[in-house]
Amino acid sequence: MIRTLEYVIIKKVMPAIVIIPARYASTRFPGKPLCPLFNRPLIQHVYERAVKAKRVRRVLVATDDERIIRTVEGFGGEAIMTSPDHPSGTDRIAETLLTLQESGYEVQDADVVVNVQGDEPMIAPEMVDEVIGVMDDERASLGTLMKRITEEGDITNPNVVKVVRNAEGFALYFSRAPIPFHREERDGGLASASSFFFKHIGIYAYRKDALLRLSKLPPSRLEGIEKLEQLRALENGLPIKVAETSFETIGVDTPEDLERVEKCLSTSL
Repeated sequence: MIRTLEYVIIKKVMPAIVIIPARYASTRFPGKPLCPLFNRPLIQHVYERAVKAKRVRRVLVATDDERIIRTVEGFGGEAIMTSPDHPSGTDRIAETLLTLQESGYEVQDADVVVNVQGDEPMIAPEMVDEVIGVMDDERASLGTLMKRITEEGDITNPNVVKVVRNAEGFALYFSRAPIPFHREERDGGLASASSFFFKHIGIYAYRKDALLRLSKLPPSRLEGIEKLEQLRALENGLPIKVAETSFETIGVDTPEDLERVEKCLSTSL
């Protein structure tokens, strides 16, 4: 019986393509995708981790700069040029999907599109597989990950986005504020953080139609308040399923973040 169940689950797995949005003109860190990390450009670390995921059919970088195109092709990766005018990575990925369709690529062979941020050199291949696995639930329009918070300071840090789910694992809300507010909790210590708070890990899986619909929607009211793009999906009735992961990652927004990543990776070598 167990073998039969496993077979059914494996048959339900949908192949996926990973699209890595990478913009050269970052306000806080210009040229970030090409910055060296252990003698390789940042974008190469992200790409090489994504291609190791077991449930991925294809990986490509979506960028607005020829220098990134040349760099990706130089290490044997695949890259595609997109408009420089996109306000978000989601829009860049949507354009890439449409370009693939227009070029004759059988996108129907990849039912899920995964957004792996180009500034996540610590992303684990297992995390990519985890977020694809979330989409085995046919009710999910989007999938993403969360990790239990273990540092008290992260609870009130507005740069650490928190998420709460319903009983079936679908997101109720994302916020930069501490959610949920635990009115009866008296110790207010790390035990409370470990029990109730989860931070959002910014990797997304989309159904193709949900991705294209989302890219056409105007910014929503809550999105504008919190500055969180995923709230646009929730406000427009697109269910986001959230799975818990045990993996940690550090995004690179500043040169200081790059130093933190280098230290973390050095200790694991």
